[in-house]
Amino acid sequence: ITILRLSMGCSGLSFNSVPLPPVGTYQRSCEGGAHHRQRRSWVWNQFFVLEEYTGDEPLYVGKLHSDVDKGEGQVKYVLNGQGATSIFTIDENTGDIHATKRLDREEQAYYTLRAQARNRENNLPVEPESEFVIKVQDINDNEPKFLNGPYSARVPEMSPVGTSVVTVVATDADDPTYGNSARVIYSILEGQPYFSVEPKTGVVKTALPNMDREARDQYLLVIQAKDMVGQMGGLSGTTSVMVTLTDVNDNPPHFSRKSYQFSMSESLPVASVVAKIKTLDSDVGPNAEMEYRIVDGDGLGLFRITPDRDTQEGLITLQKGLDFETKSSYTLRVEVSNRNIDLRFLSLGPFSDTATVRLIVENVDEPPVFSLPLSKMLISEAAKVGTTIGTVSAHDPDSTNSPIRYSIDRNTDLERFFNIDATTGVISTAKPLDREVNAIHNITIFAMESLHPLQVGKCIILITVTDINDNAPVFAIEYETYLCESARPGQVIETISAMDRDEPQSGHRFFFSLTAEAAGNLNFTLRDNKDNTASVLTMRGGFQRHDQTMYRLPVLIMDGGSPALSSTNTLSIRVCDCDPDGAPQSCGSEASMLSAGLSTGALIAILACILTLLEGGVDREMDRQREKPLILDEERDVRENIVRYDDEGGGEEDTEAFDMVALRNLKLVRESGGKTRRDVTPEVPSLFLSSRPPPDNGIFRDFIWDRLKEADVDASAPPYDSLQTYAFEGSGSAAESLSSLDSLSTDSEQNYDYLSDWGPRFKKLADLYGHSDDGNLLAS
Repeated sequence: ITILRLSMGCSGLSFNSVPLPPVGTYQRSCEGGAHHRQRRSWVWNQFFVLEEYTGDEPLYVGKLHSDVDKGEGQVKYVLNGQGATSIFTIDENTGDIHATKRLDREEQAYYTLRAQARNRENNLPVEPESEFVIKVQDINDNEPKFLNGPYSARVPEMSPVGTSVVTVVATDADDPTYGNSARVIYSILEGQPYFSVEPKTGVVKTALPNMDREARDQYLLVIQAKDMVGQMGGLSGTTSVMVTLTDVNDNPPHFSRKSYQFSMSESLPVASVVAKIKTLDSDVGPNAEMEYRIVDGDGLGLFRITPDRDTQEGLITLQKGLDFETKSSYTLRVEVSNRNIDLRFLSLGPFSDTATVRLIVENVDEPPVFSLPLSKMLISEAAKVGTTIGTVSAHDPDSTNSPIRYSIDRNTDLERFFNIDATTGVISTAKPLDREVNAIHNITIFAMESLHPLQVGKCIILITVTDINDNAPVFAIEYETYLCESARPGQVIETISAMDRDEPQSGHRFFFSLTAEAAGNLNFTLRDNKDNTASVLTMRGGFQRHDQTMYRLPVLIMDGGSPALSSTNTLSIRVCDCDPDGAPQSCGSEASMLSAGLSTGALIAILACILTLLEGGVDREMDRQREKPLILDEERDVRENIVRYDDEGGGEEDTEAFDMVALRNLKLVRESGGKTRRDVTPEVPSLFLSSRPPPDNGIFRDFIWDRLKEADVDASAPPYDSLQTYAFEGSGSAAESLSSLDSLSTDSEQNYDYLSDWGPRFKKLADLYGHSDDGNLLAS
């Protein structure tokens, strides 16, 4: 055991430690102020203590001694710093330092403390404070750990030996600078002979060639890391590595069978899938994607084969329609191959396969087929009823060759303009045609098998009605022609044009002229402009309104058809007072009255007489209406009256309780918010109307309105001019019930004698519910 001594000045603290051997001495002297050297022990300002001490007694660390301490008990030693008093203690008399707790280098590798010698009596320092370090010395107490484990790795199947898979790393918490406690060696415990691990680097590699994923796709490895360079007594840790073999395209596809047979109906539509062929491939993902093609057979243009994206099955689809009577079976030779081929494995064989597919067509009863699904025909609008337009033809495609019967879909010929011969298919007119009403008729023809009426085919016929010259030309618009009083002779006052509902192939050509009776007039003339228009010109001036306000000029318009048609159209010309720019200002009708030979005063007198007569007639009619009673006679028609019974006692003659306007115009009543009619005031007094407000008619109005809407949308309802009767009594009565059932069940003692005061209409009720002489209630 060597005493490590630290001398400070001519006197100082000495540190005695246990663990290190003697290496020399060092002394410093201050005697006489002269310095001289003398061999003494080397001095370090640090102590060493082993970690994980498990003894029962405190662990001795070292000794602190001062040159001032002469052993007389005048000096005491004090320890401060990290762990002082809690981990490390010092004997104040001897300076011995002990560790009272077990230390762990991995938690704290060293402790820095301060030591001082003090006078015991006055506690003053006898030497300056000195700092020293207690270093925790490592032992192999930590095993290697894989902080990133467990591991998972992927490596392609069929990889060569030595292919790197993954690198595992283990760490040791022990001191790597002291001994071999942290030097780790790797080894494989499980996973041989398929994989190996580099002892120093931890790189996991493949150890066997041609590992096949289809045989086994996962391997669980156990890797060990051991410290002390793998020697006996070293600590170890393990981790697992899950190695998955990824797929490569090392397996060719092949059909599950060499020949297939499928059946298909001849009525299948184009693009239907007629067969699905299963192909086997041990690979997965992109390595199992297929490509198909038809390499031979008698249906090369009729069928197509493509892969299903999800299942990679071969889907044979129909490209054209089938016909059992034409061909009843097909034979195809199909080939399958991988879409993504790995050239490294071509030596294993061809990555394709072939199979034979036989497709059998099943016969079905097909509807008749028209020779043309769409036909166009022409017919003149001058054709007489019964004129043949054209012929349609259909046949039964089945071997039975059933006779065909033809008919017209009347939903496409509602007015029944056409007929068809049920046997021959000849289409003819059934009514006169008018091109100007309907120029093209689109009708549907049905062809039905006589032996199988449910089998029906159809075709579309477009019948175009050709034009004939059967409409005379007329004015293009309704002209309003104004003639200024200041017009000069030869002035154009209007330019007219014509229209014709016919449509000649060469276009319209119209000729304008005045009629024979108007040709000699001295007021106006007509000039044909040769461009389907004509100009109206004045022949004189001096037109005056007071002479004549309106002139009517008959114009003859003729078309260029064969035969030519013409019509006479009258042009009304009004004489007006115009401003200097020629704009009409006043076009009164006074002059036309004068032309009738009557003066203005005479006309006013006539109008006054007419108004007087009308006023007298209206007054007499109103007086006659006031004299009529409001209560209807028995002979009068009462079908438009609805009697309200919710008063329960109003009687059959009480027709004023209900407003008839609510029934005559339901829509108007609903829009007005249910306001009752106020323009009629009953003249016959009513006991109930005077005693309380009239009940709300909204219940009956809503009921009738709802029934009306139901009838409007009900296809099975009677026609609009029918009478519908509903037994609806409303939701209750404001007068409450007068039922005798309720009276008897509740032993009611209510007095109904007041019924006799209501008049003869309630006499029957008064007799039934009034009290008898003996005071008992009568009931029927």
